[in-house]
Amino acid sequence: MLEGTLAGMGFELVDLERAGRGGLVRVFIDKPGGVDVEDCAAVSNHLSRVFAVERVDYGRLEVSSPGLDRLLRKEHDFNRFAGQKARVKVRIPVDGQRNFVGVLRTAGAGKLQLEVDGRLLALELGNLEKARLVPDVWRVQEDR
Repeated sequence: MLEGTLAGMGFELVDLERAGRGGLVRVFIDKPGGVDVEDCAAVSNHLSRVFAVERVDYGRLEVSSPGLDRLLRKEHDFNRFAGQKARVKVRIPVDGQRNFVGVLRTAGAGKLQLEVDGRLLALELGNLEKARLVPDVWRVQEDR
C-alpha cells in the first residue's frame, strides 16, 4: 500500500519501521534530487489520511529522508548509487569476512559487484544483512 501511494506522489519508499508500544510508524522516503522538509510534511499529511481510510492502527507517524548514510535494499538502489562507497554486512562470511567497505559497481541477477581494495567481489543479494552508503564528507561540504 505504501509503495503505491508514495510512487503516485513521486516518492520512493526506502524503509519502514514500526516501533514500540506507542505505535510509532517511521517512513523513510526519497526522490531524485533528494527530500526536503516540505516533502516530508506533504507525505505525512497524505499518509495520515490514507491510514485513516485503511484503518491502520498507529500512534505516531514520522516521515523522514533516508539521510546521507542511506540504507540500500533493492537491486535498483545498488545500481542507482553505483560508483559510491558503501558499507556492506553479509550474513554468511565471504572469504572469512562479514563486513566490507567498497565502491558499488553493478547489481543484477541476484548479485552485487563491490570493489574492495581494487578487487571485485560478487556478493549474493540474498546474503546481505545490511548495506548503507558511506557519506563523502568532503563532497557534502563542497555542495554547500
